[in-house]
Amino acid sequence: MTSMLGLGQQAFGQGAPKFAEVTDKVLFGDIWERPGLSKRDRSLITVAALVSLYRLEQLPFHLAKARENGLTHEELAEAITHLAFYAGWPAAASALSLLDKT
Repeated sequence: MTSMLGLGQQAFGQGAPKFAEVTDKVLFGDIWERPGLSKRDRSLITVAALVSLYRLEQLPFHLAKARENGLTHEELAEAITHLAFYAGWPAAASALSLLDKT
């Protein structure tokens, strides 16, 4: 499993250096590293939140990260199918099309 440190700098460092710093230090350096949940569980929660909130722009990165963190394509498809009944059919359909591209 690869580290996510430095990704904030890569994505936002040029235009929003403080946002990049907080992303790297707090989100990826602290929150994602806390021992209370596995990275696999954190990925599943993150994917569920992004699908539910229809945040498609961030979803491809987190679907790929979920795969790196041990979730299978089949598990992610099942989770998204389950979410269709809670987050809405269009959100799930869009997420599934993105999943097939990762």
